[in-house]
Amino acid sequence: MSLIPSIFGHRNRNNNSIFDPFSLDVWDPFDSFPFPSTSLSFPRLSSDAAPFVNARIDWKETPEAHVFRADLPGIKKEEVRVEVEEGKVLQISGERTKEQEEKTDTWHRVERSSGRFLRRFRLPEDVKVEEVKAKMEDGVLTVTVPKNVQEKKPDAKKIEISG
Repeated sequence: MSLIPSIFGHRNRNNNSIFDPFSLDVWDPFDSFPFPSTSLSFPRLSSDAAPFVNARIDWKETPEAHVFRADLPGIKKEEVRVEVEEGKVLQISGERTKEQEEKTDTWHRVERSSGRFLRRFRLPEDVKVEEVKAKMEDGVLTVTVPKNVQEKKPDAKKIEISG
C-alpha cells in the first residue's frame, strides 16, 4: 500500500488503475492547472460550493455487504438523502446551509463550506437494493448495501463409476 496519494486523487488500493468503473464522478484533467476554466475544461462550480461538493466517501466491500462511509460534520440526518436510482445507482446528496449573519456580528474568518453535495455510485449486480440501510452517527453517514450471499458450491463433484 502506498503512503503517497495518487496524483489523480483516487484511493484504489487493489491495483494502479486510475479509473474506477463503479464511480460516476467526472475527472477534470485541467483541475490543477493555475489558469481559469477554459472551453476544454468542464464547467467550474461556484467557489462557495466547490469545497463541499465532492464530499469524501469511503467504499469497502465485506463478504456480506458493501459499506459506504461519508464524513458529514455539522449536517443533520434530515439534510441528507440516500436513494437507489434505476435499481443499481446509489445516490448520496444533501446540503449544508449557510449560517445566518447578524448585523452586529463581525466575521474574522470563514473556512467552513456550505452548499450542496452529490455523489453517485454504480452498485454491482450482487446486491439487495431493497435492504439498504443508512445511519448517521457523530457526523458520519454509514450506508450498508447487503450482498446476495449464495452458498458456495464445491468446485468438483465426485462421480461414482458403475460396472
